[in-house]
Amino acid sequence: MKVQAYLSFQGNCQEALNFYSELFDAKIINRHTYEDRAIDVPSSYRGKLQHAELKGKHVHFMAYDVSPDTPLNSGSQIHMSIDATSEKEGKILFESLSAGGKLHHDFREREWGYYGRCTDQYGIGWMVNYSG
Repeated sequence: MKVQAYLSFQGNCQEALNFYSELFDAKIINRHTYEDRAIDVPSSYRGKLQHAELKGKHVHFMAYDVSPDTPLNSGSQIHMSIDATSEKEGKILFESLSAGGKLHHDFREREWGYYGRCTDQYGIGWMVNYSG
């Protein structure tokens, strides 16, 4: 069995994946737009992502732009969690993810190690951990 995250965006999925691709040194694969799909979306939305994946050495998740008639509410039901390989890596990742977003808990030492939580500029929640 394999469980995998599938992130939803409202028209800015490509922009978000470009950001994550650079941050995590990962590639965008299986990229499909609404262009050739038999899905009723406005012509202005045809170039948006109907499906894509971000895959790298230590990251793999899927993402898409919901169709314009699909309600999408930013919420706290899911957070992506990162286990960094060093305190420095965790700090760099956290600073990049929280820039332009919302800071919930600073990345700092806790009882169990280093931890920070934020919502990035695309509305995705992230928890960054390093336990040494």
